[in-house]
Amino acid sequence: MKRAFLLAALSSLAVTAYAFDPAAAWTDQCAKCHGKTGAGDTKMGKKLSIKDYSLTAEQAKFTDEEAFKAIKLGRTDASGKVRMKAIEGLTDADIKAMVAYFRGLKK
Repeated sequence: MKRAFLLAALSSLAVTAYAFDPAAAWTDQCAKCHGKTGAGDTKMGKKLSIKDYSLTAEQAKFTDEEAFKAIKLGRTDASGKVRMKAIEGLTDADIKAMVAYFRGLKK
């Protein structure tokens, strides 16, 4: 009985200990190209001609659903060349948090 209780308690801690941090994910996965502020002002961002997504006008050009899809599936150009890799290992809730974080970058 004690063993079962201990296992249940440890399992509960493991589940509740995970808290997704969209700011950390942005820094780890997105900032290399999009920049810390979303301006695309990095070396890679300039090479890829990334738009300045810190601007409200640029963010208004796509929906949250489109941003969600880009994070989940990545993006390719018209010729099929990968422009942005999907971020692997995120749940749908994590991706929604990323979209909300991204929307918060606009000026």
